[in-house]
Amino acid sequence: MATIKEIAALAGVSRGTVDRVLNHRGDVNPQTEEKIMKIVRALDYKPNKAGIVLAAQKKNLKLGVVLLGIGNPFFEDVLSGVHEKAEELAGYNCSVLIRQTEYSLQQQLDAIDELLSEGVSGLAISPYNDSAVREKINSLGSCGIPVVTLNTDIENSSRLAYVGSNFYRSGEAAGGLMRLMTKDCVHVGIVSGSQNILCHTERIAGFAHIVEAHPHIRIVETVNSNDDDQVSFELTSRLLSDHPEINAFYFTAGGVYGGCRAIESSAGKNDIVVITNDLVPTTREYMEKGLIAATICQQPFQQGSLPLTILFAYLTTGEMPASENNYVDVDIRIRENL
Repeated sequence: MATIKEIAALAGVSRGTVDRVLNHRGDVNPQTEEKIMKIVRALDYKPNKAGIVLAAQKKNLKLGVVLLGIGNPFFEDVLSGVHEKAEELAGYNCSVLIRQTEYSLQQQLDAIDELLSEGVSGLAISPYNDSAVREKINSLGSCGIPVVTLNTDIENSSRLAYVGSNFYRSGEAAGGLMRLMTKDCVHVGIVSGSQNILCHTERIAGFAHIVEAHPHIRIVETVNSNDDDQVSFELTSRLLSDHPEINAFYFTAGGVYGGCRAIESSAGKNDIVVITNDLVPTTREYMEKGLIAATICQQPFQQGSLPLTILFAYLTTGEMPASENNYVDVDIRIRENL
């Protein structure tokens, strides 16, 4: 098995230079760095696991996690994944600091700054889709603090990797389900979470792409509830009142419980096809009642756990993630396979 000493000898540099390259600590001439990495790849160098444990314990790493969606029960399962991985990493003297915010740009920026003030070495974040967050991620990358996005991504940023659903494909799956589960003329009301969250807008785009090929399905109106059940109840009630022709709903985010309460109290609830996302307890309840026809799940536990695995491996060994986009499985549930 190759060692850092052997790599240094072949490259004609010091072991410290090899260590800086492997751990992405900069201050190495780009040509020298490329020469070292060619030797590393040729020798199939793998860091010694015992050395990793020792190095990690000495580094006293801190990882930060910033999640959106206070009050959204979906994130309880994401947090379960975070907490389990944090317990494992504690054995390597690595701590995990968690912040959860509302769908607020300023709250997210404040949470990031707070974690930076506490000395985090890496960040996992479900980003608010705004240029200020993108610039913050790029700034962290240039300072040697890697960022992994989770649950929702942000375009044109220097983040290390993304862990979550392919939301455009998820929206296409919802469009396909709507086609299969309806007949005659279908008038769809879409209740989304926030237009500033990329995963919500991507779901809508995928859904629209599928249904536009089927003229009998028409999107009547799209509203945003910010994952708030009371707001969702009011908006869904208003859609049903303003558009009595609506006979289908697509809920792209949280607020499903409030929306279903509104549908349940409507006169024509038995004729309305409802497709949602995720399998939180209240969604399961309405599936068992028969009001929700199908829900599309996205492995929230894995979304909480895997970003920390990626960050820890990168910070301790320099290991890059196997893929830039780490898509979780799409899991479609109906009442019969709950």
